[in-house]
Amino acid sequence: MLIKKAADILASEITPKSLYMNRRAFLAGTAIAGAVAVAGVGVQEMASPSEVVQANAKIDGIRKSSFSTTEKITPYKDVTNYNNYYEFSTDKEGPAELAKNFKTRPWTVTIDGLVKKKQVLDVDTILKMAAPEERIYRHRCVEGWSIVVPWVGFSLSELIKRAEPLPKARYVEFTTLNDPQQMPGLRVPVLDWPYVEGLRMDEAMHPLALLCFGMYGEVLPNQDGAPLRIVVPWKYGFKSAKAIVRIRFTEEQPINTWNKAAPSEYGFYSNVNPNVDHPRWSQAKERRLGEFFKRPTLMFNGYDQVASLYSGMDLKKYF
Repeated sequence: MLIKKAADILASEITPKSLYMNRRAFLAGTAIAGAVAVAGVGVQEMASPSEVVQANAKIDGIRKSSFSTTEKITPYKDVTNYNNYYEFSTDKEGPAELAKNFKTRPWTVTIDGLVKKKQVLDVDTILKMAAPEERIYRHRCVEGWSIVVPWVGFSLSELIKRAEPLPKARYVEFTTLNDPQQMPGLRVPVLDWPYVEGLRMDEAMHPLALLCFGMYGEVLPNQDGAPLRIVVPWKYGFKSAKAIVRIRFTEEQPINTWNKAAPSEYGFYSNVNPNVDHPRWSQAKERRLGEFFKRPTLMFNGYDQVASLYSGMDLKKYF
């Protein structure tokens, strides 16, 4: 079996089975173009094995959010069977099967770094911090495909405020689970595991940044980031870390995994920007998953509310 290194991997190389099976029609057009607990701080409200939350379980009390787009929602079956989740597989159709027995309880998240309240929280304690909202967000992947998903969660800022960051905290770093027994992709050195992502503090505090634990009114499926992920809709999809186990506040900019693997291709900011191409393909257009024709890529993925965060920045230099 040929194993590619990170710099050689083109996520768009793998055609989904549904498109492959209809390749004759498709080829008439163009080809488809991405815990450390602090001493003295206990784990809060640990869940027992009998309290395992199953994917597809309904989430009660969801309120609609004004942040939602009115665009057509991508079918559930497409979003759950076409995933960028290298911890399970580099094949986009692989994670759905490989993650089906992934255990999401018990699960804790360590919050540390430059904060007053370092702590280890059970995921279900986090989920109770605020009322769940449904936010229908556009989600754009770096390889040129996009989706529209009704995510369920609440603003990441709700959790950040409770941690009480110190004045020196300028960034938030997210680390995902590193469990090769459950995640077969971790047994292959495609990337430097565990997966790490980061945001500038003002980005993380923006109300559009979502701490997410569900979609389509249900608990997140394992292959879509259960039990807890972030969704940052104005950035390319790899910025939205899945299966989070640690949130660390830092003064220095985190070194995110894809930037470390291929710094000329994946910047720290990775804002959706039709004017800044990936070195190997254009970002000017995108194809909505399940659709045939491409559409123009929108600056910040259409979320103009965040433009002021980058006022005066050279977005080609800070890509």
